[in-house]
Amino acid sequence: MKPEANLTGLFVPLVTPFTDDLHLAPDALARLAEEALAAGASGLVALGTTAEAATLTAEEKRAVVSICAAACRAHRAPLIVGVGTNDTAAAIVTLRELAQSGDVTAALVPAPPYTRPGEAGTLAHMTALAEHGGLPLVVYDIPYRTAQPLSTATLNALGRLPEVIGVKYSTGAIDAAAMELLDSSAPGFAVLGGDDAVISPILAAGAHGGVLASANVRTADFAELISLWHRDAAGPARRLGAELARLSAALFAEPNPTVIKGVLHAQGRIPSPAVRLPLLAASADSVRRATALATTRPQQAHRARHETAA
Repeated sequence: MKPEANLTGLFVPLVTPFTDDLHLAPDALARLAEEALAAGASGLVALGTTAEAATLTAEEKRAVVSICAAACRAHRAPLIVGVGTNDTAAAIVTLRELAQSGDVTAALVPAPPYTRPGEAGTLAHMTALAEHGGLPLVVYDIPYRTAQPLSTATLNALGRLPEVIGVKYSTGAIDAAAMELLDSSAPGFAVLGGDDAVISPILAAGAHGGVLASANVRTADFAELISLWHRDAAGPARRLGAELARLSAALFAEPNPTVIKGVLHAQGRIPSPAVRLPLLAASADSVRRATALATTRPQQAHRARHETAA
């Protein structure tokens, strides 16, 4: 039997704010977490790619999880934590440590990156994590980062494991495989869109929600987009989706999360746009273009709500 977890709606993979000298800015992270949940996010994701998790120390990772967990407790919202490694044994240790805290709803786990163990090896890896890690799992299917594609058959096999409760689907395409997955996935297995620019069409096709880095910006509008599709309000959803797709394209004009951090800094929400190497700060032009799209347009939001009510 699947563990109970509501993976419907918007999940925001938070950036990790730094100071200009690249120290963790915990107060800014706490504000971002609170703002996201207050704006309509269903839950948070800590230590994802957007968080620059690969550059954080073990102590910083614990601090980030603790801060996000406090916000989620206050809002009774689920917290998903990224656990990305190509060492199965080490991943199990990390999962058990997270499970002991009692604050983590699920772990977001990609296919083992770089190793390319094949689908059978990936299935064995995920099965071991599910059976021995002590936490529910959300599979992170992102082959353009892991170099390990996963077929619909493999995703469905994972979805039948009692401990696997969803997938962040980030293949870069909404194609026949995506449609097959949405039509064939097991009960209790949530399909969450993970490609920001095309979140609207995958929601239209039946996705349960999304894990969207762009939702660090205009969180309420991304939450509203998911709600519109779930209410079958196709006209307003298409219009808002097209607008947010333009924002997402601008936010991903340079490597994630550099532009997002630039926008958040321009808005006064984090103390610095700083990122850690090997990332470089986004260009002023990219930040300027994205910032121009990052302001909610109240008249459009009002029109969408009015059209839905009508």
